[in-house]
Amino acid sequence: MAKKPKNKGSKGNTITLNKSAGHDFFIEQRFEAGIALEGWEVKSLRENRVNLKEAYILIKDDELWLFGAHITPLPTASTHINPDPTRTRKLLMHRREIDMLRGQVERKGYTLVATAMYWKKGRAKLEIGLAKGKKQHDKRAVSKDRDWQREKQRLFKRG
Repeated sequence: MAKKPKNKGSKGNTITLNKSAGHDFFIEQRFEAGIALEGWEVKSLRENRVNLKEAYILIKDDELWLFGAHITPLPTASTHINPDPTRTRKLLMHRREIDMLRGQVERKGYTLVATAMYWKKGRAKLEIGLAKGKKQHDKRAVSKDRDWQREKQRLFKRG
């Protein structure tokens, strides 16, 4: 019996999304970074036991660091390690990309947020968004536009 081709769609590759980042920030650019993980963390990622809601990225000593990402350890984790679910994780990017991000972040109001985590060629990748914070009136305007688009679709559907 022949093997079935693997589904190359992005749905199966997505580990988690940070939907609150799109609500709280204007995402202007997106970048891809690798993550330095421990073995128990990879196993937890395969079980989708990760939360990026409070995750953010800082640049320290010309390196990117992920803070606040919560990776819940599996109950079957090894007994000889002490898993820390919210440990600081190093992100892997090229030097010129980090330098470019540093220049962007130093501008007023810009920050780096984790927007998604996914698998690419068997490796965990983190999507980083260069973001500017939204004010409360911006959030209301986006919500109003979304509601209007939804209502418009309903009207067209009815005829």
